[in-house]
Amino acid sequence: MTLTRQSLTLIATLGSAALLGGAFAFQYIGGLAPCQLCLWQRWPHAAAILIGLVLLATGWRGLAWLGALAALTTAGIGVFHVGVEQLWWEGFASCTAGSVAGISAADLLNPAVDVAAPVRCDAIAWSMLGISMAGWNVIFSLGLAVVWAMAALRRD
Repeated sequence: MTLTRQSLTLIATLGSAALLGGAFAFQYIGGLAPCQLCLWQRWPHAAAILIGLVLLATGWRGLAWLGALAALTTAGIGVFHVGVEQLWWEGFASCTAGSVAGISAADLLNPAVDVAAPVRCDAIAWSMLGISMAGWNVIFSLGLAVVWAMAALRRD
């Protein structure tokens, strides 16, 4: 069975939607607040979804390469995140040092305001089969990049 460009695009678009939906489910249903790198990994998936929708509407094959680039971007951020989690290299200071960036001084000093502890990028909040969420994002995103490339190379 040969998949058409439309079906490959739909698979890649739904793949990013599933990964993004999973991230939101872990956050809002599972109660796992995302760290800064987790948030950064979400944006390329959102871009891939938009790219996929536009490609499905217009049929312009060149957009599939942008989808592949979006998938590779989130995979790259994920590789960096896995390295921070595994202590192979240091993360950004705002991501691993308990930053209070974005919280006003008034809120920090007001005991009536509940200020949550910052989420550290070097702490693994969840893993399956020894692979963290960032690691799974890398694996699935690389697969999506291949699907996007297949869509770009289809001549139908």
